[in-house]
Amino acid sequence: MSSPANVLLIEDDASAASALRRVLADEGYHVTVVGRGDDALSRSEANVFDVVVTDLRLPGLDGMELVRRLHAARPRLPIILMTAHGTTDTAIEATKQGAYDYLLKPFEMEELIELVAKACASSRFMSEPLEMGDSLTPHDAIIGNSRLMQELYKEIGRVAAKPVTVLVRGETGTGKELVARALYQYSDRANAPFVAVNCAAIPETLLESELFGHERGAFTGADMRRIGRFEQANGGTLFLDEIGDLSLSTQAKLLRVLQEKCIQRLGGKETISVNVRVIAATHRDLETAIKEKLFREDLFYRLSVVIIAVPSLRLRPEDIPILVKYFIQRYSAELGIPQSSIQAEAVQLLQSQPWPGNVRELENVVRQTLLLARGYVIGADHIRRVLARTAQSLPGAEEALTGYVTELLANAQNGKAGCIYTRAIENVERELFGQAINLAHGNQAKAARWLGVSRLTMREKLNRFGLHPSQDKTASGQW
Repeated sequence: MSSPANVLLIEDDASAASALRRVLADEGYHVTVVGRGDDALSRSEANVFDVVVTDLRLPGLDGMELVRRLHAARPRLPIILMTAHGTTDTAIEATKQGAYDYLLKPFEMEELIELVAKACASSRFMSEPLEMGDSLTPHDAIIGNSRLMQELYKEIGRVAAKPVTVLVRGETGTGKELVARALYQYSDRANAPFVAVNCAAIPETLLESELFGHERGAFTGADMRRIGRFEQANGGTLFLDEIGDLSLSTQAKLLRVLQEKCIQRLGGKETISVNVRVIAATHRDLETAIKEKLFREDLFYRLSVVIIAVPSLRLRPEDIPILVKYFIQRYSAELGIPQSSIQAEAVQLLQSQPWPGNVRELENVVRQTLLLARGYVIGADHIRRVLARTAQSLPGAEEALTGYVTELLANAQNGKAGCIYTRAIENVERELFGQAINLAHGNQAKAARWLGVSRLTMREKLNRFGLHPSQDKTASGQW
């Protein structure tokens, strides 16, 4: 299992430091608390930390100088600033100097938890070496030695160090983000920031602010200035996953950034130069989207200076044995069960499957099989049972969903209902969040983790739908 991330917390207020340390420790982090800026710099030189959380005003060495020195020494170390209302402009300047992000006091503890989690993921992406080939590393890796994968490795090596925009294409589950990380790690920007944005996971109304930032008052709820991911990635690499899901409006703004290498925050007039290498990825057929006027042709050509195609798993079945070994080793340790061996017949059965979900689907099947086998030898029967369980769970759900959608559309067609898209999404979300929080016995952190959403999103949805859990174990309150 992976070791807990190390957080350096710099706060001269003892009571505040104690409260913050307790919250972060409850989330599983190993927290080192320091009260002075100069002491923090010494600690960071003698120890390896994954994230730094610091107040901006400190004795010994002020936060701004601390950011400059830390970023110069370890440019890939995420630094999160905590600042009061009166020092927002200073915090913006510190972010330009290399800070990962900042929190404006008073803030909710959930905001800190979410931001630290993002920073830890970013730190891991930047610092954890990504291996390729037949490695059985416990870390993330691109696995496979087939001819198709050898061609992929050659292509990564050919373009990684070139200062060009790259478009990574491939079906869902093929490992496009891993390819983007490999391009980053083998580039001449490997010591600079790597920032990833999933364009499909962020609501359209918030995506432009996420990418370009915003000024105070730019929209309802914008109560402070915020830098965007382009500024955060300045000097480094920005990975835009699911680029095919961008709205035409956001596409136009992204095209301008790629052409002019500058941005404007929402609600702002200042033009800000950015030096960012963009790597984009999509599973969509962009050529068809262009014909249907859903994707800009000029943006496509800007993004696709180099195109890297990630092969689907069904085209490289010879890689499945080593993939299975990799997943068995990785998840045996994570699940705390003895490492199983697997019979040749079981591997052959896995090789015969179509794998529409690609490597991600194979990973899920191997994980379920490990739980089923409980440390014993994995046979073909184990595989068949997991595959059958997965296949049988789909038709009923699909039929129910199909019937629900058919009824909604019929009501809309007859004029009995309107805005059915909003209604459908709300009904599904209400049921999904309601069942999750009940199953988690009111533990919002656990339910959010299951759903793959932030704690802030979890809390907003519970409040929106009036789902008040009987027990809430998440950290709450302002600081």
